Amino acid sequence: MTGQFRSYNRHEDKKNRLVLSVFVREIEYIEEVTDAQKTNQIFLDGYICKTPVYRKTPLGREIADLLLAVNRPYGKSDYIPCICWGRNARFASTFEVGGRTQIWGRIQSREYMKKIGEEQMEKRIAYEVSVSKLEYIE
Repeated sequence: MTGQFRSYNRHEDKKNRLVLSVFVREIEYIEEVTDAQKTNQIFLDGYICKTPVYRKTPLGREIADLLLAVNRPYGKSDYIPCICWGRNARFASTFEVGGRTQIWGRIQSREYMKKIGEEQMEKRIAYEVSVSKLEYIE
């Protein structure tokens, strides 16, 4: 399948939830997948719309969260959450709001525990683009 990765805000109980979906333009049936064919790959060309959040996991892995605004026709934009690891995270942490960025990666989901108060935790699922390569366009 080829197409676009899109987003919209759904209003639920006094808060917004970012909903991500793939808008499919073409579908092709492939009999056999070879090693040369990559699956689940995405390319985004957009603009940093929030200051990147750089942090380290409890195990010491470096992470940077980005929110990329990708423009489409008719004045619409999609807001795509992206996560960078290691050396890419350090590089992405220097990006400025409004800077143009190109990202290559894959769409992923992951579970994490969100602290809700002093002793309460809640399991959540994040949907995002896991970045394998990125460029900052001056």
